[in-house]
Amino acid sequence: MAMSLAQKLIARAAGREEVREGEIVTCKVDLAMFHDSSGPRRLQPMLEQLGAGIWNKDKVVLVMDHYVPERNDDARRIVRIAREWARDQHLPHVYDSQGICHVVVPQHGHIRPGMFCVGGDSHSPTGGAFGAYMFGVGSTEMLGVVTTGEIWVQVPRTIRMRWYGRLQAGVAAKDMMLAMIARFGMNGGAYQAVEFCGEAVRALPMHERMTLANMSAELGAQVGLIAPDEITREWLEAHGAPDVETRPWFSDQGSLQEEHRFEGGALAPQVAAPFSPANAGDAAQFAGVKIQAAYIGACTGAKLEDLRFAARVLRDRHVAAGVRLLVAPASHADRDTAAREGTLQVLQDAGAQLQPSACGICAGYGDGFAAHETVISSTARNFRGRMGPPGTQVYLASPYTVAASAVAGQIVDPREVLA
Repeated sequence: MAMSLAQKLIARAAGREEVREGEIVTCKVDLAMFHDSSGPRRLQPMLEQLGAGIWNKDKVVLVMDHYVPERNDDARRIVRIAREWARDQHLPHVYDSQGICHVVVPQHGHIRPGMFCVGGDSHSPTGGAFGAYMFGVGSTEMLGVVTTGEIWVQVPRTIRMRWYGRLQAGVAAKDMMLAMIARFGMNGGAYQAVEFCGEAVRALPMHERMTLANMSAELGAQVGLIAPDEITREWLEAHGAPDVETRPWFSDQGSLQEEHRFEGGALAPQVAAPFSPANAGDAAQFAGVKIQAAYIGACTGAKLEDLRFAARVLRDRHVAAGVRLLVAPASHADRDTAAREGTLQVLQDAGAQLQPSACGICAGYGDGFAAHETVISSTARNFRGRMGPPGTQVYLASPYTVAASAVAGQIVDPREVLA
């Protein structure tokens, strides 16, 4: 039987030779990840009430990224609960204030091809960039996982997004995602597995592939998958996961019934208007929209490659008068590498204000933006009230476009600045 990549991953986790679309199966979990907001403060009282323990502590990863650095009493309480619970449980894999979970976890070699993983966050599909089946769950489902090590799933249908050609300079994976969300809507992949493939996808570095998988959540998909290859293997080897097996993890010919095709070389930089990622179109459509702030941050917009994109635009330039450019590197590892290679200095010389490596403003935490401000941001979502008061106007774009707009003082196609 020909199987999709999603079916193969589920079959392995279920201990089956094959699974069919629509079947409901019970899968063994290889990794359960949660953070300070979704984890201990919710799980601890339920576990105590049940008198239950964790099925396998070596398969649990806790990341403190949502309420750090602690800015108020509520944040201090939430983070204290997480730290004390991690200590009491003797959890071996705890990453405290080192960056955003979706970036920190793979950077420490926890996600590898063939794995079946769950995360206590809606952007957990990021793990699919590595050929792993990873999706987000709520606290009640996570309670079942941490006590039993199992969870049931319905085998999803797979939708393939095939990208031909190569992206132009100044165009990134974020633009690919905004174009797909604009075309299919935020429920276009509802409960499905979305698989990204084609020459344009294979040419992407891992950080860019992570952006595709991450934002499959904005398509409404359960998982976003990319078949692992030599780029995957080399990246994982450099991040503590050597000798990974990539060969079995691909979709068999004839296994997929729905495929959509895109020409990567023809894609223009994209911008999504308030208040939905689906409100996207070519950046030229929004040219001239004045901005007061620009934000390069979040799991989908401030990884090392994202910082490099912004630096290409900002080198020997400066942010426009009256515009704030905030940069929150996705992890300490990315921040430190960017500092060593000079990327961070380019950003700061251009006027960027460095922010902590955490979820920060994207998750509605921290100072945020004012009601009168128009913001262009590299984050995944621009819902009303998410990054400031309801009146804050947030546009989404790639780091290229965010940086170029910060220089121009208005939304602009980054290719004009790069040229």
